[in-house]
Amino acid sequence: MEYFPAPLENLVEQFRKLPGIGGKSAQRLAFHLLSLPDAEAEAFAAAILEAKRTVTCCPVCQNLTAGGLCPICASPRRDRNVICVVADPRDVVAMERSKEYRGVYHVLHGVISPMNHVGPDDLHIKSLLDRVAEGTAEEVIMATNPDTEGEATAMYLARLLRPFGVKVTRLAYGIPVGSHLEFADDATLMRALEGRQEI
Repeated sequence: MEYFPAPLENLVEQFRKLPGIGGKSAQRLAFHLLSLPDAEAEAFAAAILEAKRTVTCCPVCQNLTAGGLCPICASPRRDRNVICVVADPRDVVAMERSKEYRGVYHVLHGVISPMNHVGPDDLHIKSLLDRVAEGTAEEVIMATNPDTEGEATAMYLARLLRPFGVKVTRLAYGIPVGSHLEFADDATLMRALEGRQEI
């Protein structure tokens, strides 16, 4: 039994398709949109359509851009000798928040995940190999997530990059700042011990 008119039900259903949005959240979003003035609702719809139409992948690093090179690849201040490989464009944002990394990126748009039917050919691996083959890269940092798929992807890429003679590194793991040893799991403690540094 439908409680709402068909167009509203359809709107709720479209919101439910978004990641992390359940039925109640979808209803709240749909009702909020209906309460907006027409101009704001039209601006919202136009923003979605414009983003879908204009946002593409950077031809160099595969990060999102509004046409041409992304701002990072276009910047003359970035160190092109270091490439940080990430799984998703959101990971670029996370790395940039640190304000410490000055190299460039390569976005895979996923990780190898046989359970989800994602293989190496589904990722932007060939363009990474082409970049490294040009010979300007001295180091490739694997910054995929420290889960099974992220580790498998990093190891696979490291094996592919070995013949190029480029230094391949992995982000360090360890105890998060502000936490306590008693709450760390065994794998985190093991990684923290392996990655210890002299002070």
